[in-house]
This record gives sequence, C-alpha cells and structure tokens, in this order.
Amino acid sequence: MAAAAPPPPPSEAHIFLPESTPPGDTLFTRIRLATAADVSHIHKLIHQMAVFERLNHLCEATPESLSATLFPPSAPPPFTSFTVLMLELSPAPFPPPAAAAADPHFTPILKPVHLDLAIDDSDRADFTSNASDVLGHDVVIGGFVLFFPNYSTFLAKPGFYIEDIFVRECYRRRGLGRLLLSAVAAQAAKMGYGRVEWVVLDWNVNAISFYEQMGAKILPEWRICRLAGDELQAFGRINLVACSFELELMAKCVLPTKTPSRTLNGLSVRVFGVVSWFELCLKLIANVVSHLSRTLTQ
Repeated sequence: MAAAAPPPPPSEAHIFLPESTPPGDTLFTRIRLATAADVSHIHKLIHQMAVFERLNHLCEATPESLSATLFPPSAPPPFTSFTVLMLELSPAPFPPPAAAAADPHFTPILKPVHLDLAIDDSDRADFTSNASDVLGHDVVIGGFVLFFPNYSTFLAKPGFYIEDIFVRECYRRRGLGRLLLSAVAAQAAKMGYGRVEWVVLDWNVNAISFYEQMGAKILPEWRICRLAGDELQAFGRINLVACSFELELMAKCVLPTKTPSRTLNGLSVRVFGVVSWFELCLKLIANVVSHLSRTLTQ
C-alpha cells in the first residue's frame, strides 16, 4: 500500500495575550485510552513528530495501516500490546466518566494546568477531539504516547517501551509531556513492572535535560541495532534457505531403511538408518556456504 501524502508541517506556534483568555486562565487536561476514532489524529501527530525529528522521509504510516495494527478487529486488552494514550485539552472541565462507559483497564487522568500565557492553537480545527463524550465541545488533541510491553531478563520482570511521545508545539513547556510520561510510569508501577524505557535523539538536548530532571538515566554505552526493509527481508531469506538446504541434504545423503514412513511437521519422511553423519555435516556446510555466497553477491 502506498504511503499517504503526509499532512502539512505544523505551523509555527504564537503565544499572545488576547482579552478573551487573559493570563491566569486554567487549561483542563485529560489523558485517556485512544480508540479507532483517534486514528486520523494519531496519523497527523506522527507526521508532525517526524518533521520535528527531521525523519519525515522515513515515515510511511497511513491511517489505514495504523488502524489495522493498533486497532484490529480482535484487539488484545490495553497494556498487553500496543497501547496509545491521548492528551486532550479544554478551556472547561471535562465531564466525569459515565459509569456505563468507564473502561475497566484505565481511568482517565484529569488535571488542571495553570497558564501564565494564553495559547494560540492555529491548528485546532485539525485536532478537534473525536471522543464521543466531548463531541461539539471545545476540546482538542494536544499530544499522545504510544508504548508496549517488553521484558528484562536481568530483572525477570516485564516493562514498558515507549515508542513515541509527542506534544504539539504550541502546548510544550507546560508540563504536558511530563503528564504523559507519568501516566505510563504509573501504569507500569501499578502492574508491578520493572522499568520504562525509551530513546531520545542525541541532538535533542532540551529533551535530554527534561528526562534527566525527571530522574531518567541516559545510557550512552548502548546502541540501537535495527534490521528493516530490504536488509530484514534478505536476512530472513538467507536463514530460510539454509534450513531448506539442510532438509534437502538430509534427504539426499541419508540412506533409508525399510522402516515405515512417519510424519514430521506435516511432511512424510522416512526413518533414517545409521549413516556417516560426518560426511553429512561436511556436505551440509559446503552447500550452505555455497548458497550464502551466491545470495550475498546477487
């Protein structure tokens, strides 16, 4: 599927002091679980984040691919797979969650934020919340965090890995990124998990300083290793071919006895008699090396 054309880059944020929203106003925030209705906003946020990180040339996500992977028909419960939390902002308090509509996995986090300066959100029309309980109200999406479980063998405990955390430009430096991170950390602690991890670009000194002030440890001795795209496909083919050659070589080199056939993984194979396994290994190695050489030179 071809990648959809990315949304336009976020417009430059301007902070001003209009008479309608003087200094000292309160911005009401809510962090809630994302739903399939949020896909269009998640897509826009991802592309804005890619532009900010100077990686938009690598961004291939589309609303369709995000919907298929984040919100499949039989999605696992939140926090057991890919989970997205949305940050919503409103000039008025959010309604309390209705008991009938309450999600058993996560209670929305409500917190007022004091504003020293008013905010001009020139993109608010593109980020009006689609949450059913605030439709028609002045509620916008300000950011998101996407994370999923991982596992530490050293701790013998699961944890959370944060793939993306992003707050729109006009809402930064107001503690909203801290709110999103705190929501993930609180959920990890609630579930008895051992840690929360994420990565940060080495040039993003503001983010690094922010994370260190929170108490996070930056680990410069570690490096990210990644197989993706053509390299992933090529490496996968090499291993599959090696296994195929091993099975083919065993079929050619091993002398069958008169014992009846048996079934192995759905394939009919004959029980092998005693043969020269040393010869078999030599032939196996020679064939695999030969094929790998041909594959790598293609």
